[in-house]
Amino acid sequence: MMPNSDSPPTEIRLRRRSRVVEVAFADGTRYALSFEYLRAHSPSAEVQGHGPGQDVLQIAKENVQVSAVEPVGQYAVRLVFDDGHDTGLYTWKVLHELGANHSTNWARYLERLERIGYTRKPPAVG
Repeated sequence: MMPNSDSPPTEIRLRRRSRVVEVAFADGTRYALSFEYLRAHSPSAEVQGHGPGQDVLQIAKENVQVSAVEPVGQYAVRLVFDDGHDTGLYTWKVLHELGANHSTNWARYLERLERIGYTRKPPAVG
């Protein structure tokens, strides 16, 4: 349960080697969200579409990197991905929801990739 999903994170940490963004909130929740997960679930119109059921499945994002986390006012961060994607604003509420619903969202994403016959590549060693 999220007492206030609009409250700002107490910490956002970019972990390039492990390819995760760590987000901690005052309510004690802490999430490690992979770059691929964040890219595939970007809140941008390019990914989500302009209405229910219009989201666009993101493929070949296994090795995407987050090159920057930029604050946007007091309500969000913009993640800059090395594939050129930078239009998603990850509000505090979106980050809470992506963390809280990670296992369901990730399973759905993998199922959708499997359904179209896409095989995820092993992570690049670097």
